[in-house]
Amino acid sequence: MGVEVEEYADLSLTVSAPLANNINHKCTAFGGSLYSVSVLSGWGLIYLALEEHQLSGHIVIQESDIKFLKPVASEITAKCSFELKQQCEKFIQMYKRKGIARIRLESRIVFHSETLVIFNGSYVVHR
Repeated sequence: MGVEVEEYADLSLTVSAPLANNINHKCTAFGGSLYSVSVLSGWGLIYLALEEHQLSGHIVIQESDIKFLKPVASEITAKCSFELKQQCEKFIQMYKRKGIARIRLESRIVFHSETLVIFNGSYVVHR
């Protein structure tokens, strides 16, 4: 797949993968690759948030849905963000207290300001 981290800042993670590694018979990105890159952007965001708080755990995707709005004919770039700093803090505090926490995150694949894919996933972290 060739997934790489592009940027982690301001409660957001952007990851990318080259089209050439993820191309389908229509010369656009394979749907499974779009899904995988989207999941990884959320998984990575949680991983980095835990690491910043000197925490670790098992991160799993519990439930998800994805909308393929338009074909992706360029590098796959997915961005996932915590809605607010409080969302991240509440998630971390729950994990510290109970050893398990759930969070729903949205990831978008955008090209030239146009949203091509919207992914929503529920992630669970447990010890």
